[in-house]
Amino acid sequence: MALKPVTDATFDAEVVKAAGPVLAYFWAEWAGPCKMMTPVLAKLSDEYAGRVTIAALNIDSSPKTLPRYNETSVPVMLLFKNGSITAKKIGMQSEGQIREFLDSSV
Repeated sequence: MALKPVTDATFDAEVVKAAGPVLAYFWAEWAGPCKMMTPVLAKLSDEYAGRVTIAALNIDSSPKTLPRYNETSVPVMLLFKNGSITAKKIGMQSEGQIREFLDSSV
């Protein structure tokens, strides 16, 4: 399983209204930290399958969603449970930091 691609049009249905927890990862191709984090999140999406869905939204092709959450930079990870944000991380995170974040939040 890879990262689940979402867009401005699908975000509410695929993330906010999802049955289980979803980690929404906001990224951009031009952002160096995102280039390092994306493969790590793809790997973790396999390991955490069944516990949390990791959804990825490219802010360049879908620019409307991130500002709704008063965020302006990437990478940003927002954890949604039952339609609400229950945790967030902003900026570059190592694999260990992302694991710790997921383990303490899911």
